Order: sequence, then structure tokens, then C-alpha cells
Amino acid sequence: MMGAIIGDIVGSRFEWHNYRHKDFTLFHPKCRPTDDSIMTLAVAKAILMARPGYEDLAEQAVAAMQELGRKYPKAGYGRGFRAWLQSEHPAPYNSFGNGSAMRVSPAGFAARTEDEAKALSFAVTAVTHNHPEGIKGAEVVAVLIYHARQGMAMKELHELAQDRYYPLDFTLDEIRPTYEFSSSCQGSVPQALVAFFSSTDFEDAIRNAISIGGDSDTIAAIAGSLAEAHYGIPEDLREAAMQRLDAPLQDIVTAFEAAFPA
Repeated sequence: MMGAIIGDIVGSRFEWHNYRHKDFTLFHPKCRPTDDSIMTLAVAKAILMARPGYEDLAEQAVAAMQELGRKYPKAGYGRGFRAWLQSEHPAPYNSFGNGSAMRVSPAGFAARTEDEAKALSFAVTAVTHNHPEGIKGAEVVAVLIYHARQGMAMKELHELAQDRYYPLDFTLDEIRPTYEFSSSCQGSVPQALVAFFSSTDFEDAIRNAISIGGDSDTIAAIAGSLAEAHYGIPEDLREAAMQRLDAPLQDIVTAFEAAFPA
């Protein structure tokens, strides 16, 4: 989960000012947690609050997202999601935005089986992003995180993602000159996956993700969540990100990591 938060914070200053290189300062004074971090922590809180068996996880996800979304209203939510946050009767709105994939990592870290990773992913996703592409974008992230935690090799993770979810027949160098901003799952999740699959360590995955431009904070959040499951996180990067979260958000991180240790 912290991998997504680190990616979001590092990428936050590049979302509207893309930098298509890898030689940048990770934690700049302009870096901040955005909606990607807030909603990731909302999903984590929902998982913590759900009953054993997760029968009520969807309801807990709605409650936690609305609670934290209203508490942090200027985090950068999309228009449709802003309306959902304020709704008295929130309903899914057929979204295929990449918000489903950027917030889902706690499901992958909590899951005990692949089927549970899929079920938890669906429960926290379909409350808003019930379009098939929104469901798919979240599921691939949760499933890959689960398998990376179990020690699946990078090659096998790549084959799983390509065989079941997306064609990954491109390199970052090929797309970097022309890749354009996309907030859809189908237009950004494959790019985040390749940023991870092309990496040599956790930090390199974040740098890869940002270097292609586009929706930088979200692509880095997705790549970072996968990189955490595969590589772990350097302690200095974790601490730098924690310092940018306020106490209530830090408490969610601490509780989640205690309940689901790496």
C-alpha cells in the first residue's frame, strides 16, 4: 500500500507538468498526497473495518471513501467521483477511470488467495467503477500484488498480466515521445505495468512510470504498488512519504500494516 502512496506523492508535481526523463528529485517541496493516496487509504480502512469474510466490504468501502473524501476535499478528485462523494445515495456510475486501479492495492496485500484478491478488488471497485474496464484495471493490480507477495518471478507476473488482461507489446522507450495523458484504465494501466516490469528496483519503477508522462501520479501509484509487493520499499522512501501524511492518515497505514504485515 505504501508503494502506491509513494508513487502518488512523488508523481504529484508532474501530473500537469510532465517530465519525460528519470533524473528528477523524488521528494520535492511541491510533492503532496493526492486523491490517489486518500482513496488508497480509504480502501485500506474499509478492509480493516469489514467483518470477517468481507461480506460487508462494499458497504465499508462506500463509507470510508465518502468519509475521507469529504475530510480531504481538495485532493484532486475527478468530477464524477466528486459528485459521488457528496451523494446521499451513492451509486456506481459506469466509470472505467484509472481511479479503480490506483486505489486497489490494499486488496492485493490483504488477500490470502488469488480468488480472494479478485473478490476484494471487485467489492471495493464496483461501488463506483462498475464498467468492465474499470473492474479489469483494478483486478490485474490486485492479482499481481497477491502473486508478487507469494514470490512469483517477474517473468511469470508479466506472462499472467499479458495472457489474462492486457497486451504489453511495447517498451517505455517506444511510447515515451508520443504517450499522451489518459485517465482511463485501458489508457494507463498497461503503461504502469510495463513501468514495473521494466524496473530494476522499487525506486526505478517509480522513475520509469513518471518518465513516460501522462497521468504521472496515478501511473506511478500503480507501478509503485506492484513494486512494493515485488521488491519491498527502502525505509528512507517510506519515511519521507509518511512525513507527508497527517496523523489520521498515518494511523490507517500503521493499523493496516499491523493487520497485514509484509
